[in-house]
Amino acid sequence: MTMQTEYKAILTDDRLEWKGERPKVLVGGKPAEVLVTVLEPSGMTESERRERGAGMAAALREIASRGGIKSIPDPVAWQREMREDKPQPGRE
Repeated sequence: MTMQTEYKAILTDDRLEWKGERPKVLVGGKPAEVLVTVLEPSGMTESERRERGAGMAAALREIASRGGIKSIPDPVAWQREMREDKPQPGRE
């Protein structure tokens, strides 16, 4: 089982700059697997947010016009599975 710990960093191109504590597993230049969640930039204007939303809506309409996502044969079952409670790190 893999332990997951959250650290904050700024990603610029292909470089992470740690904010606060640095992960202890990153020693000696050894590679480590990470998951990165990109947060919405706070400097986005209202018109940029609307434009981004319109682009997402257009992409979703395109997916729907093609009959949905072929790798999800039963969307209702998929949604039910996605909504199931998942184990939380440190709460076993």
